[in-house]
Amino acid sequence: MKTFRYFVSLVLVLVGVMCFAPTAWAFCGFYVAKADAKLYNKASQVVMVRDGDRTVLTMANDFQGEVKDFAMVVPVPTVLQKEQVRVAESKIIERLDAFSAPRLVEYFDSDPCEPVYQRGGNLQLALPTPSATENRARESADSLGVTVEARFSVGEYDILILSAKESGGLETWLNRNGYKIPRGAKELLKPYIRSSMKFFVAKVNLEKFEQSGYQLLRPLQIAYKSPKFMLPIRLGMINATDEQDLIVYVLSPKGQAEITNYRTVEVPSNANIPIFIKNEFGDFYKSLFQTVYAKEDRKVGFLEYAWDMGSCDPCAAEPLTPAELKQAGVFWLDGAAGDVEQPQNFRRPFPSSNVFITRLHVRYTRNKFPEDLMFQTTSNRESFQGRYILQHPFRGELNCPAGREYKRTLSRRFEQEAQTLAKLTNWNIQDIRQKMKLTVGKLTNSWWDNFIGWLGFRD
Repeated sequence: MKTFRYFVSLVLVLVGVMCFAPTAWAFCGFYVAKADAKLYNKASQVVMVRDGDRTVLTMANDFQGEVKDFAMVVPVPTVLQKEQVRVAESKIIERLDAFSAPRLVEYFDSDPCEPVYQRGGNLQLALPTPSATENRARESADSLGVTVEARFSVGEYDILILSAKESGGLETWLNRNGYKIPRGAKELLKPYIRSSMKFFVAKVNLEKFEQSGYQLLRPLQIAYKSPKFMLPIRLGMINATDEQDLIVYVLSPKGQAEITNYRTVEVPSNANIPIFIKNEFGDFYKSLFQTVYAKEDRKVGFLEYAWDMGSCDPCAAEPLTPAELKQAGVFWLDGAAGDVEQPQNFRRPFPSSNVFITRLHVRYTRNKFPEDLMFQTTSNRESFQGRYILQHPFRGELNCPAGREYKRTLSRRFEQEAQTLAKLTNWNIQDIRQKMKLTVGKLTNSWWDNFIGWLGFRD
């Protein structure tokens, strides 16, 4: 017991020393909220696992309506076989979302009247450590120029792989065969046919869906080889009447991923904002994103997160385990693509278990994003996160020269936070100041009661 008490005392001393560090240090701060995909009404999510010319693509289904009406048509570079397709669990995408979402963190000012302990050596923040034929049938509808290259079922889905000679024929064939695709698909299908791409077509097998016991459609995951690292988004614009949000999680053994045919821009980050945002973080981040989206003329992709999967600071969620990463399609872990049984020529042992995650957020319309998204992975392993900081003032007595100087700096600091918030969100500065005054006014310390009268946030 004595040893245990000594250990606890030692830990408390170490924590105390760390908490007197300058505010740039992260040890005393902690994550308090995240801005995940649930913020957006029309947000599609895609996971792209990429190494060399190998891709594992997981597509989350946000279909709303009768399950019998569901149809998915995705251009793919090659004819997929049954072993290259699997049904994934929604939880994997939810985990990636939670881990990489922009986050709000809190820090608390230490007592300026207490002595500052010097740390030995030049200690720094710890950097992150690296841590796709069953019954191959060919049926040709000669009059329409459509060929069924493969047909199989996976889980609750019936899958077809189609090729076509012209887009009007493909659109007609799909409609005649019970695939409820939107009108106007012809023009958007045309460029994929010209590029000799195939079409991954899925609809729900109602009997199997009812037997599965699932309430919602699960994501579909496909694995393939192609020198093109791209994501077709144009078909998603067929029925689009307004902006669409797309969040892409790229997992790579190399480093950051970026969009090559549109600019990739970091979201504003590491900004100190007023503490009342703790209760309004969702509204704050939506306003911030819309503001920077408009500023960039609505035609860029935004980097929201880039980090080694083995670490995080601060952590909005625990890093994914190797088992979860395999489920996401990471195929260089133990030389296999998760639970996707790959053709022999797809398997390749990879000695590193290193996984780097990039979160890209694209808000697109047909006129601003006329092209499908093209990507590349880079060797850049620099960490980045959308991170927003609440810095709580010290609330105790300040009966020392340093304390009195600290009080004099607060009004300037609070005004800077108000100006920063207004710039990031386009919110009215007077409304911001009023909310800050109400928040500050809840503090009850005696010297603080006298202090808020001259803070500069007057009506």
